[in-house]
Amino acid sequence: MRTRTLVHRIIAATAASAVLLTFAPSAVSLSETTDVAVAVHRDVPVDGLTMAELRRIVIGDREFWPGSLRVTLLLRAPVSHERDVVVKNVSQMSEGQFRQHWIGKVFRADTAVAPKIVYSPEMSVDLVNRMPGAITFIDFSNATRSLKVLKIDGKLPGEAGYPLR
Repeated sequence: MRTRTLVHRIIAATAASAVLLTFAPSAVSLSETTDVAVAVHRDVPVDGLTMAELRRIVIGDREFWPGSLRVTLLLRAPVSHERDVVVKNVSQMSEGQFRQHWIGKVFRADTAVAPKIVYSPEMSVDLVNRMPGAITFIDFSNATRSLKVLKIDGKLPGEAGYPLR
């Protein structure tokens, strides 16, 4: 009798685990749909960019803000949601293509400064606030009042039609 009860408990626990695993992917997909804000240092004389202008910054074809202020690109490390959005949606490249693109630019001396890697949202916020000309990408839920968030194609994060998700 005890063996039968133990077997029933194991089966019930396995069924409960299967139910949890069934719903786990939907929780992951919800976090992947959060808006990614484009934040810049307060001194950057821009309030919004088009996707084309943002792409030029991300791939290193635009190195200066108006007024000759150098752009400092701060990107999250690979496998972060923010980096995935930037690489896929903004640069329109795969991670491998993006890396090769930047290796080629640096090798050919097409750029003076390669993107700086940041390892956390807190590091992104801290560096963008301390570096004139800096631009970073941060999950909108982590955006603080200290950040200057840019409109992209006339839309802010959280608005319908915002392109960085």
